[in-house]
This record gives sequence, structure tokens and C-alpha cells, in this order.
Amino acid sequence: MKSWKPSASIIQGTNIYKIMKEVSIGSFEDFIGWSVGCKKQFWETTVEQLGIVFDKKYTEIVEVGNGVENAAWLYGAKLNITDSCFQNTDDAIAIVFDSGNGNIQKISQKDLDYKVNALANGLVEYGLIVGDTVAIYMSMTIEAVVVYLAAIKAGFVVVTVADSFSSEEVAIRLDITKPKLVFTQDGFTRAGRMHLLYDKCVKTGITNCIVVKYLEGEINLDNESILYKDFISANTKFNSVKVSPDKIITILFSSGTTGEPKAIPWNHTTPIKLASDGFYHHDIKCGDVVCWPTNMGWMMGPWLVFATLINKGTIALYSGSPLEEGFGKFVENSKVNMLGLVPSIVRSWKLSGVMQEYDWNAIRCFSSTGEVSNSEDMSYLMELGGEKPIIEYCGGTEIGGGYVASTMVQENIPSQFSCQTLGGEFILLNDKGEESRKGEVFIVPPIMGLSTDLINKNHHETYYKDVPKYKGKILRNHGDEFRIASNGYFIANGRVDDTMNLGGIKVSSIQIERVVNSLGFVKESAAISVSPKKGGPSDLVIYFVALYTIDENEALRKVQNCVKRKLNPLFKVVDLVKIDTLPRTASNKVKRKELRTIYQNL
Repeated sequence: MKSWKPSASIIQGTNIYKIMKEVSIGSFEDFIGWSVGCKKQFWETTVEQLGIVFDKKYTEIVEVGNGVENAAWLYGAKLNITDSCFQNTDDAIAIVFDSGNGNIQKISQKDLDYKVNALANGLVEYGLIVGDTVAIYMSMTIEAVVVYLAAIKAGFVVVTVADSFSSEEVAIRLDITKPKLVFTQDGFTRAGRMHLLYDKCVKTGITNCIVVKYLEGEINLDNESILYKDFISANTKFNSVKVSPDKIITILFSSGTTGEPKAIPWNHTTPIKLASDGFYHHDIKCGDVVCWPTNMGWMMGPWLVFATLINKGTIALYSGSPLEEGFGKFVENSKVNMLGLVPSIVRSWKLSGVMQEYDWNAIRCFSSTGEVSNSEDMSYLMELGGEKPIIEYCGGTEIGGGYVASTMVQENIPSQFSCQTLGGEFILLNDKGEESRKGEVFIVPPIMGLSTDLINKNHHETYYKDVPKYKGKILRNHGDEFRIASNGYFIANGRVDDTMNLGGIKVSSIQIERVVNSLGFVKESAAISVSPKKGGPSDLVIYFVALYTIDENEALRKVQNCVKRKLNPLFKVVDLVKIDTLPRTASNKVKRKELRTIYQNL
């Protein structure tokens, strides 16, 4: 199997090595142990290294008087995390952006600061007050980054909704959070297809939109909506609103097993976990160019903003499809140093060969997250960068980053995670609740970034109820399954619950079944994810009970169109299986795990 081994000079140039020297620890294994066994010292060191800016410094790095599951990080502090995003020089490049036409814009830190301040003043002048909520439903553009930072800087809560969602899914998320304003754009073109975001907003009944103009031609706004350029203030000075660390900055959504997505709040400490993972595991340094095709609606959008800017790097944004040649040229011309991806993208590149002509030697490492990867595909990715390592990275929105990853100081093996993320800890338990080399992941709190609340669900019931203690430690469930290889590395086996990752997007079976059951010929259905025999991104398979006879090809076409239109155009149903009755438990729950086993044995 292909692998990458760091040279002594590479190791000695890493951020990990630098901190190991500062705290006088000689081996990486001891450093991992220190980050968990001396957790307070680790996070104090990390906060100092990242240069987190305080208005009032914390009295305790973490306070657990209400239990480790309700840990209060940076206890007693006052801050605004956006202040830590502007620590570079004024002329340092903060963002490079290609709208998809090959014209690259470069925004300096000073320019970004002015843009953020102008919008923050626009929000205040509009009449919003600290604590109000605004939403972002945009592609990953300069304006999306500006809106995100400006709202947080002004003390508002930002709801992020992925640009790929249907109007129905947008409406569900905005109904949960009820924002005062929605920032969107007229639309964008990707892979030859027009996406009209403002029109989708109108379909949901939203009338208070701030709209960025990207497309040619006129746009007809309703009476309450405003063009972005007319909303911005002329005042480019703004003092950030300083608050306690536990104040909410962002609400993101992740799949819920009851069908409704979980609304997960992040506070001012969550970005520190993101920046920590970027610093230690992705080795982001001052001046590095970091690219990750993503969206503000997914965790990796805010991750890209905070992990890059707090580490004084440059955010590289490409508005077009990452599957097209233009993206490869953008990576080359922008001299990207760290490129993050979901495995589905790599598989597409391997099949098309579209990226092979580009010079990606500026890349020091790749990263892979969102789906289970395939070692053959990941080996191919290493070759595209001139034999560069891949930081496998797995976590979750409710974790505020990763719990298992790789590093630049260890041997790198495709599709294997070399260690638990620094400052955190998890164990694997089998069905009997025993520690095992293969089993379900249980997080050991406290860890900086772990959620302590949910907007629309009971947090304790979701993550802690009925979870046994282990060796006196409180555990938190997560839903992933891993196994430990003979070399001590971790290998992902997918999910153990009824959620799945499709194209890097987490979705529940019930969400998919809800839209499939709306079709006239479907009596009931069960959605499952099936891993290919060689591993890699999961395939979406749907079993259904028919109300009447229908042609198999027509049924598949209708289901595919329904899922793409009502949920997400990125979701692809690869197979539709007719069944007389769905297998159920004594309590009438569908046995999706049994269906998965049946399908894999076909």
C-alpha cells in the first residue's frame, strides 16, 4: 500500500514540532498523551499560540461545575472571536476569489476589515440589535465571508443554509431559527446549470432579503428586499461587540434521526477548536493558501474562514464546480498549500482525469472529510500533488471540528487516520459496551468545541441519555463506527445509526423517506447507505413497498427526480428495490440495518 513518510526537515518545520519543543516533550506519542492528560495546559498553550484576542482574559480555561457535559470554556472572559481573525499585516492577502470566469480577485486583510465593518454598520443602521438572528443562503463568495464575519462582529447570530438546498429545505431551517434578515444572491452558474437562490427564497415566502447581484440582467425585488450594494454603510469603522464566550455566534444544521434537522449552535469558543485542528493537524502557517470547496451551510465553510484567518492564512474561494478544469487551474495559479475535499470529488477526478495536467506542487498536504474514503482514490490524489500526504479528518458539526485525524509528523497511509485529534479523546465500544478494536465512537468530554445545547431538541437526550459510563468517565455518543488497524491507525466503517453521508452532506434516512413517500405509487420506503466493497463514499439505495404496479425504470426516475428536487440535487439514488413488506422490530421500527445487510449480500 502507498504511504508517505515525513523527513526530519518536514517534521521539524511543523507547528506540532514547534509546540512540542516549547513544552519540552520529546515524542509525538507523549504529546498526544499530554494534550489529554493535561488538557487545561494544552488548551491554555493553544489559545496563547493562536493569539486569541481578549477584551478580558478568562479566569479559568474550563469550568466544569455543572458537569463535563456542560463545560464552560474560557470562563470569565470577554471577547469577540472575529478580532482574532485580523492579526496579520494590513497588506497580507486574506482572500483570493475566482467567480468561475478565471478572473481572480485578491482581498487584503485591510480591505476585508473595511468590508466587514461597512456591513456591520449597515446591520446596525437597519435597526438590528445584539442577539438578533440573520441568515446566509449564498454560494461561497467574498460577500458570504464578509456577511458571516460582520454579523458575528456586531453581536448577531448567523444561521447558515447550504446553497444546494431546495426551497422546501430552506423553509424548514428558516422556520426553526426565524431570522430577521436573509442574505442571498440572485443566483450563480455551476457546471452549466443556473441556480436562482433569490427565487427560491421568494418561494418560501421570505420577503426581507439582502440580495447580492451576480447574474446579468435585471432583478425584480419585492418591496422589503434590498440590494446588497445599497445596504452597506459608508462607515468603515466598527468596534466589535465583546461578550461572554458562551454567546451564540452561529447556528448550523446537521441531520436528525427524527426527520427534522438538528439546529446546532456554535459559540465564540468553537472557532478556537477549528483553528486548533487547522494549526496542529493541517499545519496551516502564516501566509498559507487554504482551499476547501464548500459552503457556509456546512461545517467546513465556517471552518475554512476561522481555521485559515486565525492562523493568518489566505482563504481560496472558487465559485464554479470543483469537478471542472477551471478549478484545477485556480488551485495551480493561487498556489494552494492545503486543499481539502470530499472523497466523491476525488473519485470523479480519477474517472475523468481532468486534473492531471495541472501543477499542484505548491500543495503541502490534502485533507479528506465528509465521507468514508477509498485507499485507491486517495492514492491517486496523493499523486496529483506530487506525492503529498492526505490528512484524513472526521468529526461533526456538533463537535466543532474533528475527533480523529492525521498529522504531518507521522507516516501517512491513504484512508487511515493516524491519531485522535489533539486535546480530545474517544473510545470504541462494541454492542456489549466493552472497549473494542472495532465499534461505535464515544467522545470523552470535555473538549473545546463540543456543543452543549441544541436549538430544537433536547441536547442531553440526544447525546448522553442511556450512554453508560466507562471507567468512571461520562461518554457522549456520536454515531460513527471505526476499527483499529494492526498498525494502530483508525479506519472508518461509516455510521451505526440511521444517518448517512452523501457527497459530504449528512442526512437522515427519515428525511429521504419523507419525500419518497410523497410519490403516489409509494406506500412506504426505507433509505439506506451502502458502502462499496472496496470502501469509499456510500451509495444511496431505497427499498419501497408499491401501492400499484409501475415500470421499474420509471419508478427509479421519479424517485431520483423527487429526491433531487425536494432535498438536494447532489443526492443520487443508485438503486430502487421493490419489496413486499419492510422488516420491522416488535416496536414497529424499520430494520434498516437488516436491509443494508441483505443488499450487501446480493
